[in-house]
Amino acid sequence: MNQNPIAEKNAKTEDEKFFTKPLLIIYLTVFIDLVGFGIVIPALPFYVESELFRATPFEIGLLFASYSLMQFIFSPILGSLSDKYGRRPILFFSILGSAAGYVFIGFAFALWMVFVGRIVAGITGGNISTAQAYIADVTTKENRAKGMGLFGAMFGLGFVFGPAIGGILSRYGIHVPFLFAAVLSLLNALLVYFILPESVKANAVAKIRKSRLGELFNSLKDAQFGTLNAVYFFLVTAFSIMTYAFVLYTIFRFGYTAEQNGYIFAFIGILAVIFQGGLFERLVNKFGENPLMIVGCLLMTTSFIAIPFVSRDFGGLTGLLVVTALLAIGNSMASPAITSLASKVSHDDEQGKSLGVLQSGASLARAIGPALGGVLLNNQFNQVDNYTIQRTFWTAAVIMFIAVFISIYFSKMERTQILA
Repeated sequence: MNQNPIAEKNAKTEDEKFFTKPLLIIYLTVFIDLVGFGIVIPALPFYVESELFRATPFEIGLLFASYSLMQFIFSPILGSLSDKYGRRPILFFSILGSAAGYVFIGFAFALWMVFVGRIVAGITGGNISTAQAYIADVTTKENRAKGMGLFGAMFGLGFVFGPAIGGILSRYGIHVPFLFAAVLSLLNALLVYFILPESVKANAVAKIRKSRLGELFNSLKDAQFGTLNAVYFFLVTAFSIMTYAFVLYTIFRFGYTAEQNGYIFAFIGILAVIFQGGLFERLVNKFGENPLMIVGCLLMTTSFIAIPFVSRDFGGLTGLLVVTALLAIGNSMASPAITSLASKVSHDDEQGKSLGVLQSGASLARAIGPALGGVLLNNQFNQVDNYTIQRTFWTAAVIMFIAVFISIYFSKMERTQILA
């Protein structure tokens, strides 16, 4: 048995330096935040389709879109504010806002109240860029891919526990998951307030931009960052179409309940944890972020093409798990690779703003995706049918093809700059 004690000691020291107390706390914070977010995913369509609200597929799409539209507007604002005033207070107040939104939805008695709750939660839900910036603050560029990979794993864990918890809690009332998410957000806010240390230096200075669209268009002036922004935008647009349409698809094709959908999303989350938490760093070290971005986009495209062919009579649960596994693996490769690359091409003093712009574009994509999906999935009778399922997921596949081509272009562009 050949062992190198010095190498093992150095590796252990490196891990100890990486897994600092602030980093572990922010991962726990992100995990709790995403559990609360994940709880809502399988429950919301069932909640608003009930006799109390009677929402159509188009209106459900608008509910998903309204949340993300607010994220689009406020994500760069929160990112810039966190550069100026610190990550900790922005995370604290934004998580409190999420709790308020969940409470409003849980006690709603009309559809407009659900919309208000989603809008409030969306306004304060742009804190993902702040959490990513926190990770960038406390990691080196060499460990950035590892940090973003584990950040993605927290998303995965949120999708393991969140939807499963939401599905189980729906047994006791379809409004219960929203109230539980509110309590979870309040506990998360307390964790941030009392335990999470600040990561921004006291002399950090940041400017707050007035126009969110201006921030996005301004990012295009930087060829590398702008290209990555485009890849991420199309990827998230396609993925958000799936997130909105998937529950309605399984209701129509399989007759699944909120609980059963929760388990499917938990399966997706488990795969995300495995790939982003364990395999992503190894794959980056062996192949680099660029190939992972391209292959991940290709796998997602394949999944979207295949989903309309799967039903209770063709493929069944096994077929459904296979196509969702392709989707989960592809997204787990592409998303953290894009985020890691975007962080590396950004200046150290502008991590919050840059990642805020990236997430702002993603939030716009999450608004466009469900809105587009709501139109595509809704037939003339305000219902879902086989044709609307096909055109919805195949539209997502076309969008992913665009992301593939742009990611290949970025890879060639970066290679050209290195050779130059």
